[in-house]
Amino acid sequence: MFKQWIGRMTLAAAVTVGAAGLQAEELKTLNFGIISTESSSNLKGVWEPFLEDMSAKLDMEVRGFFAPDYAGIIQAMRFDKVDIAWYGNKSAMEAVDRAGGEIMAQTVAADGSPGYWSLMIVHKDSTHLNTVEDVLANAKDLTFGNGDPNSTSGFLVPSYYIFAKNGVSPKEAFKRTLNSSHETNAMAVANKQVDVATFNTESMARLQLTFPEKADNLKVIWKSPLIPSDPLVWRKNLPEQTKQKVYDFLMSYGTTGDEQELKILADLQWAPFRASSNDQLIPIRQLEMFKQKAAIENDSRYSAQEKTEKLADIEAQLAGLDRRLAALGAAREESN
Repeated sequence: MFKQWIGRMTLAAAVTVGAAGLQAEELKTLNFGIISTESSSNLKGVWEPFLEDMSAKLDMEVRGFFAPDYAGIIQAMRFDKVDIAWYGNKSAMEAVDRAGGEIMAQTVAADGSPGYWSLMIVHKDSTHLNTVEDVLANAKDLTFGNGDPNSTSGFLVPSYYIFAKNGVSPKEAFKRTLNSSHETNAMAVANKQVDVATFNTESMARLQLTFPEKADNLKVIWKSPLIPSDPLVWRKNLPEQTKQKVYDFLMSYGTTGDEQELKILADLQWAPFRASSNDQLIPIRQLEMFKQKAAIENDSRYSAQEKTEKLADIEAQLAGLDRRLAALGAAREESN
């Protein structure tokens, strides 16, 4: 499903240069937000070389902003404390809708793949847990490590495909449910502190580098459809001069054969960035609405009339997104 969406999408750069009216002076310091997929110490190790390089090439100070959860980065952008950030798609949607954010670039996996996948993992010794069906059948006896509520792969995608589609509420089904980062969940499963958890393929690749012995203790029992690669988001109210400098830096970084740039990207598990826009979020918005639709259909608190009205509203929104996708697809075919 995600492959079809991605194939129909035209990801255009969200850059507006020479806008009318007075512009704020160019920033002297840029605060770069980084979502908490793993411990801050690990993230700083791979991110600081990139931020230092960005600082040197932009001739301005670039500071890393590491919050303990996704919401911290979103709120910081909302109050202009973060200027640009690396998000997952779900958290990017929150930043666009609630924090004045705008997508202008997208990460690309080092192997060139168009995205990544959500996973459900158990310990390799869990012989009775080999499928999602096994987990749901034994949920009342299991501790579940769920993802950050603003995580695409750790929360949104499994919430729909594993739980909403099966009419299951994790908080009600499992003996205990915890919300943590990808790395924390994986380590908890590897150490037999939780029975089952969400994860993703990008974080699995990182874990195989940072804690290979822990990664060896994990067994994947479910893999999602493809998720679009992570977006980079800036504040829409950034000065246009700053936007142009940042955009030019991102679009050229790692494209000239510079060995240092390529190594820095490789340590982040990325290839050079590509241009993107808020349209990248269309499949995520559809997924969120599908999840809401399934929840309403399975909610006995609503009368038949209330369900009909709420479902009709969701269908109207989905139709609007379908029209937008069709328009993007048509534009792409025309440009080809």
